[in-house]
Amino acid sequence: MRDISRLFRPRSIAVIGGGAWCDSVVRRCREMGFDGPIWPVHPTKAQVGGQPTVPRLEDLPAPPDACFIGVNRQATVAAARILSGMGAGGAVCFASGFSEARQELTDGADLQDALLEAAGEMPILGPNCYGFINYLDGALLWPDQHGGERVETGIAIVTQSSNIALNLTMQTRGLPIAYVVTVGNQAQVGLAGIGEALLSDPRVTALGLHIEGIGDLRAFEALAATARGLGKRIVALKSGASEQARAAAVSHTASLTGSDAGGRAFLARLGIGQVASLTGMLEALKLLHVAGPLRSNRIASLSCSGGEASLMADSAVGRGVEFPPLSEAQKTGLRAALGPKVALANPLDYHTYIWGDEAAQTVAFTAMMDPSLALGCLVLDFPRPDKCSYDDWLATCRAVKAAGDASGVPMALVSTLPETLPEAICKQMVAQGVTPLCGLTDALTAIEIAGQELPQPAAPVFLPQPVTRPVLRTEAEAKAALARHGLRVPASGRARTAKDAASIAARIGCPVVLKGEGIAHKTESGAVKLGLTHPDAVAEAAREMAAPSYLVEEMITGTLAELLIGVVLDPAHGYVLTLAAGGVWTELMNDSISLLLPVEGPEIEMALDQLRCAALLKGYRGARPVDLQAVVKAVLAVQDYVMTRGARVEEIEINPLICTADAAIAVDALIRGEED
Repeated sequence: MRDISRLFRPRSIAVIGGGAWCDSVVRRCREMGFDGPIWPVHPTKAQVGGQPTVPRLEDLPAPPDACFIGVNRQATVAAARILSGMGAGGAVCFASGFSEARQELTDGADLQDALLEAAGEMPILGPNCYGFINYLDGALLWPDQHGGERVETGIAIVTQSSNIALNLTMQTRGLPIAYVVTVGNQAQVGLAGIGEALLSDPRVTALGLHIEGIGDLRAFEALAATARGLGKRIVALKSGASEQARAAAVSHTASLTGSDAGGRAFLARLGIGQVASLTGMLEALKLLHVAGPLRSNRIASLSCSGGEASLMADSAVGRGVEFPPLSEAQKTGLRAALGPKVALANPLDYHTYIWGDEAAQTVAFTAMMDPSLALGCLVLDFPRPDKCSYDDWLATCRAVKAAGDASGVPMALVSTLPETLPEAICKQMVAQGVTPLCGLTDALTAIEIAGQELPQPAAPVFLPQPVTRPVLRTEAEAKAALARHGLRVPASGRARTAKDAASIAARIGCPVVLKGEGIAHKTESGAVKLGLTHPDAVAEAAREMAAPSYLVEEMITGTLAELLIGVVLDPAHGYVLTLAAGGVWTELMNDSISLLLPVEGPEIEMALDQLRCAALLKGYRGARPVDLQAVVKAVLAVQDYVMTRGARVEEIEINPLICTADAAIAVDALIRGEED
C-alpha cells in the first residue's frame, strides 16, 4: 500500500494552474492558517490567489508534499509525470474526462491508464474529484467554498461524490470534522486505502464512508481490520445498485437478495455500521467522537413531557436499542427527587415540577443513571433564540453534564427536531463531553450504531469469479449434485412414461409426489401432484400432466417449517447466501436475511434466529422444534458445493427445505452454472 501521509498532511503545497479553481485552493489554505509554503505554478501569470508563481514545475524550490493539478486532462498527465519524477508526495487530479466519461469520450479510459503510468508510485486522488480538506492542519487542496473550521480532533469522511462532500462541510450540528476527502474515479488510491490512512492519524476518532460501489473487497477487509485494531468505528451510507446482481432472475433468491444486499452483507460482516441517510451518519459519527463505542445498547431517557417520552419509546421500536426497567435503587432516588406524583418508568416523564431548578434536576438526572447503562439521554428542544430566552434550558444542560460526571454514564442531549438544537449549544456540549444529537430518528440511529457489538473477525469473503457459459440444471440433476456434498434429498426416480412412473412409485413406496419435468411454474401449471397413495394413481396423474418426463419422489411428512436456501453470484461482493421463509411463504412474508460465503455454523444459527419465522423453528405454541443442526448442515452442504467447484456457480436455490423434528430435506432445487 502506498504511503499517502505526505499528501494528506503536507508541509508544502503546489497548485498547478491559473484559473478560478486554483485561485480558490491558494486562498482557502491561507484563510485556514496553513503555515507551510504554497507554490502556485503558471507559465504567464505573476500571481495566483495572491501568491507569486513559478513558471514551471521544475522551478519549484523543493519537491512539494501535496499538489493540486487544476489543468486540462492532457496537461494533467504531463504534470503528474514531472511531479512523480521529482519525488512529490502526491497529487489531487481535478480534471474530468477520464474513465468516468468512457461513454462520451473514446479516449477517456486510455487517458486514465496514461495518468496511472505517469504517476508511477506517486499517490494520486481522482481524477475527477475535488480533493480534500484537512481541518487539523489547515491544508485544503479544495477548489470551492466549504463550511468547516480548524479542529484539534475530529472524525473523517470519505465520499465518492464531491458535491456531497461539499454539502457535509456545511453541517451545523456541532460535529468536529478532521478530514473530508473525495475520491473521484479511484484510479489509483481507493476509498478503503484512504480510510486506512485517515484512521491511522491519532487525531481522528471515527470514519464515515459514503459509498456508491465497493471495489476492492480485500482492501475493505484490511480497512476493517485496521479500525478494529485501533479501537475506532466506521459508519457507512451505501447507495447505488448493482445491475449484475439483478441479472439472476430465475429464482426467488434473486429478488430476495435485491440489488445491494451483497454490499450490505459485506459491510455487516466487517462490523461497519450502516445508516440510511447522511444525517444519520453525521449523528452516529458525533456520538462515536464524543462518547466512543457504547458498551451496550441499554439506555435511559428523560424528558419533561409525556408526549416526548412516548415518542422516544415508540421511535425505538424495531431498533437495536433497549430501555431497561428501573432498578429499585433508581426508583428510590427518583422518588426522593421527584415526589409522589410522577410515574416512574424508562423512558421517564419527569414533569415540570423541577423545571428551572438546576440542583433538583441534577439530583433527578443522576438518580436515573444506573451504572449498567451505556448512555443517558435527556430530550430537550431549545426555543428560537431570535424570539425567546433559553436560560432555563442552559440550566438543564448544566444538570445533564453534572449527572454524567457524578454517575460515570455518558450523557446525550436529544432534540426531537434537528433545528431545535442550536449549533452554539452543540459545540458547547461537545466540548464538555456531552453528545448533542439532532433529531430523534437520527439520534436513535446513532445510538443503535454506537451500541452494536462488533462481530467476530470473519474469514475473507469468497471472491466472485465470472461464469462464462451458465446452464440451468434439471431439478433431478441439481438434487443429485447437491446430495454428493451432503444435502439430504428425497428418494426419487425419473420416468419417461406414465407406466415407468408407476413402477418407480412402487419401488420407492407410497405416498409419493409426482412432478412434470420441463414445465415452468409447476404448481401454477398443475405439474405437481402431492400425496399419491398408489402406483395406479401415479400413472393416472402422469397421463393427465402429459409432461416430457417425470420425477417421482417420496412424500416427506412431519413438516414443522419450510425454509429457502439460496446462493447468488454478486460480481461486486462475492456469493450472497440468502436464508428465508420457504414454500408459499417466500413471497408472502418477505422474510429473509443475507450473508456472504463463507459462513460457519454459529453464524448460520444467528441468522436463522433473526428471521420472523424463527418462532416456528423453535417450536411455536407447543409444537416440536425443528432439527436446527440439520438445517445448518444443509446450508453448509450448499456452501461446500459452491466452494469446491471453484465458484463456477451463478445461482442455487433450495425451496422448500422441509424442516422436521429430526431432518432437513430439500424437496425442490435448481442450479445455474457451468457444467461439470
